[in-house]
Amino acid sequence: MAERFDLLLWDVDGTLLDFLAAERAAVRSLFAEFGLGECSGAMIERYSAINRLYWERLERGELPKGEILVRRFKDFFEEYGLDASLAGAFNEAYQLRLGDTIVYLDGSLELVSSLRGRVRQFAVSNGTVAAQTRKLCASGFDRLLDGVFLSEDIGFEKPDPRFFAPVLAAAPDVPPERILIVGDSLTSDMAGGINAGIKTCWYNPSGAPAPAAPIDYTIRRLGEVEAII
Repeated sequence: MAERFDLLLWDVDGTLLDFLAAERAAVRSLFAEFGLGECSGAMIERYSAINRLYWERLERGELPKGEILVRRFKDFFEEYGLDASLAGAFNEAYQLRLGDTIVYLDGSLELVSSLRGRVRQFAVSNGTVAAQTRKLCASGFDRLLDGVFLSEDIGFEKPDPRFFAPVLAAAPDVPPERILIVGDSLTSDMAGGINAGIKTCWYNPSGAPAPAAPIDYTIRRLGEVEAII
């Protein structure tokens, strides 16, 4: 039977790779390196919350990426009485340190490997070039995927449809109805797919309530993608 889709667009953080595991390891190791003392689990959770709020502002186009990357650490440090002047240097080190911890989500490596040659597969991410390049190389996804598209290179963030213009241009023979984006974020991946006029697949492992947005597919395990394509 012919495949239903010819091109899969994979989000990276929270879909192919466990971003939270990398985040925890990176922040904790850099706290030690910068002499900031112990970073507790509660502090990590607070940083994650601050980070999410800033990335949502990025997706809405309210702040440039360079500003949000530093401001999230500045706010975090100020809240805990730490030296906020370290935020810039901490962020630079953090981008590279994120690539030191690779945790595959839900059999992602085996899945992408098994689909190679059956459908084209691109990575589409709002992560920084420094962090994502290291992650994709260390994980081996750079050798399995047919293309990597990063918002920092493109100049626009998901869900802006302009992010998807070069992605679609890289596969001019594939009609939009035969392109599927798979991701965990409703605000960047699913909204981006809808804005770009392509099919959407929400990776929802926690079984969160379905949104009102017209998502084409919802899965709780990445392996369910096989049946969809």
